[in-house]
Parts: sequence; structure tokens; C-alpha cells
Amino acid sequence: MLKIEPFELYSVVTGSLRLDGGAMFGVVPKVLWGNATDVDDLNRIPLATRTLLAVDRGRSRVILVDTGCGTKWNPKAAQRYAVTHDPEAIPNALRRTGLTVEQVTDVIVTHAHFDHNGGLTFWRNEPGGELRLHYPQARHWIHRRHWEHAHHPFVKDRASFLLEDFHPLEKAGVLHFVEGEAPESPFEGVEWFISHGHTPYLLHPVLGTGEQRLMFVSDLVPTVNHLRLTWVMAYDVEPLRTIEEKESIYKLCLKNEVLIAFPHDPRVGGVAIVGEIERPIVSRVLEL
Repeated sequence: MLKIEPFELYSVVTGSLRLDGGAMFGVVPKVLWGNATDVDDLNRIPLATRTLLAVDRGRSRVILVDTGCGTKWNPKAAQRYAVTHDPEAIPNALRRTGLTVEQVTDVIVTHAHFDHNGGLTFWRNEPGGELRLHYPQARHWIHRRHWEHAHHPFVKDRASFLLEDFHPLEKAGVLHFVEGEAPESPFEGVEWFISHGHTPYLLHPVLGTGEQRLMFVSDLVPTVNHLRLTWVMAYDVEPLRTIEEKESIYKLCLKNEVLIAFPHDPRVGGVAIVGEIERPIVSRVLEL
């Protein structure tokens, strides 16, 4: 657990998947990235799916940032990506802090790709059956323009959006839209950083009210091996913009001691960085 006022922060591993190493590192040759991570005989690298749990006990606010891949997978698709998902990971993490699923007040949907928020919904009885929300009492925060994009994606990224993951949120009346390029904070302790390189209007929460804060960097920096400025994914819709946005994040982190929380690193939940924007260095691994 990491304490950053007013929050207790936990990085919860909800599952895992494997994606092609070349796609995950873009134009970086395998002779470089292959030394930084394991790779299987299908050229896939191991990734975690991480949910950031933020608990503000003073205000009775319990926030989840992303929800993992979820369980709505047919065997063929699950095998293709080596998807695993533990439906008890988040409930167990909540129980360890003395909380329950019913006490989750807010879910921040950074973006609607299946590996980040397939866990918003589940099949009630059988595969392909009635869809239910995992957190029906919670407010679900997503950028309005990303919500629109998720329903009308580009040809390049449409395979990353599965309507059954997020479409039921609208009917349930739990959607709360974030608006614009510089949106106001929805409540004390959370501010927004908006990016577009990976997918349009990706929502990054920056948590904390004191001198130290933490940013969930999402897929701009999916793992510790992506800290290098130019190590960006082929999945990004605008890779050059991703690099510019990583520069902005690193300036913020290096100047203001903002910490980083990863969405996909299989071993590290988050880090503090020092050094230069071109090549940041891990100074401390966070106990998240």
C-alpha cells in the first residue's frame, strides 16, 4: 500500500495476457526489446492487467481505475491472447482493506479497450447471456469524446473495442462524462491528464492533494520497459503524438515528483523516476 493524501493506493493484478512483442514495441527491433522481457514461441510477451484501487476513508470514496479483461471470453479468443482473469481479485483486494464491492463509489474508465475494461460487465448466467454491471452503484467516469470513438472506432483500432464491455453503462444510467481538453476535477484529490496518441481522449487520473501525487499512465507507458521515450506501441493510433505526450508526462514527473503507476507490467506496479526526459531512470519501485 502507498499512502498519498487523501488516498490509500493499491495496484491490483486482475489477470494476465500475452501480446505480440513487435506490436508492443513498434519500430524498436527485437534485438533490443528481446533483452528486456520474456517472449514465448509465438513472439508474445507477458503482460499483467492492473487495476488501481484508491481509498479515501475520510470522504468514504472508493475508486477503481480500470477493471481488467473480464470473463466474457470464448475459448478461441482467450487462447489467442492467453487471457486469464481472476474475478475475485478486486473483491479480495477490497476485503483486505475492510471494504466490499458495494462500497465502490467511482470507476474511472481510462479507455474502453478490452484489456482495460472488459471487467465492467459480466454474463449473468451463461456465455452470451444477460449482461450485468460489476459495479452498478458506482459512477463511471469516461471522456465523452472517447465514448463516442468507442462506438465509431477507426479501422485500425476497432478490434480493441467490444460493445458488450461498455455499452450497458448507458442504459444503467451510471455514466458520468468528462468534457474537453482541460477538464475540471470531478472531486477533491483527482485531476485529469488527457492524451490522444494511443487512442483519442484517453483519461489519465492524477491522484493526490499534497506535494506528492501519482499518475496512472495507462497505455502511454504500459510497462517499465516502455519508459524510454521512443519505445511506443504499434497499437497507438498516433505514435509520434504518444512520444510528445510522454515528454509532457516526464516533465511533470521530474519537476513535481509525480509518481507513475503502470497498467500492464507483470512485476512492477509503479515507480518514481529521475534523470532526463529522453531517458528516465527508475529511482524507486513503489510498494503499491
